[in-house]
Amino acid sequence: MAQSAMEKPDGEALDVSLQLEALREQLLGLKADMEEMKKAGSENKLSMIVFSGDLDKVLAAFIIATGAVAMGMDVVMFFTFWGTPTLRDKNKSVGGKDLMGKMFGTMLPKGIDGVKLSKMNMGGMGTKMMKSLMKRKNVASLEEMIQMAGEFGVRVCVCEMSMDLMGFKHEEMIDYPDLTYCGVATFLDEAAGSRIQLFI
Repeated sequence: MAQSAMEKPDGEALDVSLQLEALREQLLGLKADMEEMKKAGSENKLSMIVFSGDLDKVLAAFIIATGAVAMGMDVVMFFTFWGTPTLRDKNKSVGGKDLMGKMFGTMLPKGIDGVKLSKMNMGGMGTKMMKSLMKRKNVASLEEMIQMAGEFGVRVCVCEMSMDLMGFKHEEMIDYPDLTYCGVATFLDEAAGSRIQLFI
């Protein structure tokens, strides 16, 4: 009896069935892998590198950080290079620095009062105008934002390498509730499980 064109031999039908089953297993495996990746990267955390020492950028960093904490996120800010001097306390002085440390200490801003706008600074006039405008518009100052961040539980980590390069010492940094000193490996460990990573 002639075989219909629509019919397939039992062996061929079995092959297709096995292929479909194998494909189904592969898809299930991929789905499981995606779920694991999703779990690994979905921790409700914001990890932020603060590289800039400009007033507008550091202010934006703390606004984002406090906003994220208010939304229930865990937040860690990693201050490195030009962001580091922002955290110096203008009222603290330490001795025992070498020549390069003294030079960096003199040339770089000491604390939040010394930071300037990234654009339209105009020899300091633009920064003064911005601070005055912020006060008139009831926008929190950088000092107030840092204080708020500390109260909200924003964690601040200062790069040890930047501290060493610029000759800064732990004793001259601001008093902040959750300030620690760490290296890049610590930040990367924090960032690896964070939902959001930012570079400012």
